[in-house]
Amino acid sequence: FQNNLAVNATVAKFVATPEGTALAYGSLVFMALLPIFFGALRSVSCGKSKNSSDMPETITGRDAARFPIIASCTLFGLYLFFKIFSQEYINLLLSMYFFVLGILALSHTMSPFMNRIFPANIPIKQYQLLFTQGSGEAKEEIVNYEFDTKDLICLVISTVVGVWYILKKHWIANNLFGLAFALNGVELLHLNNVSTGCILLGGLFVYDVFWVFGTNVMVTVAKSFEAPIKLVFPQDLLEKGLGASQFAMLGLGDIVIPGIFIALLLRFDVSLKKETRTYFYTSFLAYIFGLGMTIWVMHTFKHAQPALLYLVPACIGFPVVVALLKGELTEMFR
Repeated sequence: FQNNLAVNATVAKFVATPEGTALAYGSLVFMALLPIFFGALRSVSCGKSKNSSDMPETITGRDAARFPIIASCTLFGLYLFFKIFSQEYINLLLSMYFFVLGILALSHTMSPFMNRIFPANIPIKQYQLLFTQGSGEAKEEIVNYEFDTKDLICLVISTVVGVWYILKKHWIANNLFGLAFALNGVELLHLNNVSTGCILLGGLFVYDVFWVFGTNVMVTVAKSFEAPIKLVFPQDLLEKGLGASQFAMLGLGDIVIPGIFIALLLRFDVSLKKETRTYFYTSFLAYIFGLGMTIWVMHTFKHAQPALLYLVPACIGFPVVVALLKGELTEMFR
């Protein structure tokens, strides 16, 4: 949906202090790294999971080629909706939709941590949510969801965050949902090979550059779209505390798209059966470099930047150079 790093324009022409700017951008970079690092680690184990709810969705070359076209249609459709219809009603519908999705994503994110900290002396009960259609031999399952006490606690905590987000639209609640979406995306969206990853990143590279530099569509949608599809951090936090309102923002697409490629390289490292994780750490450092470049250029030229313009060459180029030096390029692309 939204892949640009931008600073909200304000009527009062707010000018951030150097400290506030550094804190905002530093926090965005740190938050972006969390779902990539932990999502990649979880992507290795979820590929081996027997639980149907944890099974990854595999992206093929055909999916990757179509994705920029689908994303462009979605983005332009949202742009037209915001131009034609009342922004208030659209955001109300989107808020309810992301409220439900956010609760499920945050619950799934919290689940491994809850398994570790849950007291052993509390009994764990099993539950099942079953929806069927028809009767007798014609009966078919629509929903069959099994969960236990720990999952129920995660769901309650996530619902509290969801209600907080719906009522207050607070930036911390937004970020909790955004981080959960990003981590789940990196964990559960699997590229089937490196070639597919290059097609996907290459296509979205063109998509991002066109919609940010060629039109005002991306920035308009990003600023109108009140949903947790971006991470935000206030530049006036030092002056106004948690009630701050002047935000720097980073779209989740700038985290998830490079993130699923980095996760693929970690799984490639694992497949080599070596002690080192060369390609994972190389691509992870490349992501930090690319995001740093985005922030530097944006801060220098005072204009919204398509982050994938810098992230895609770094995340593909660095690991490919390492593979060439190690003589493993053919194996990587195979």
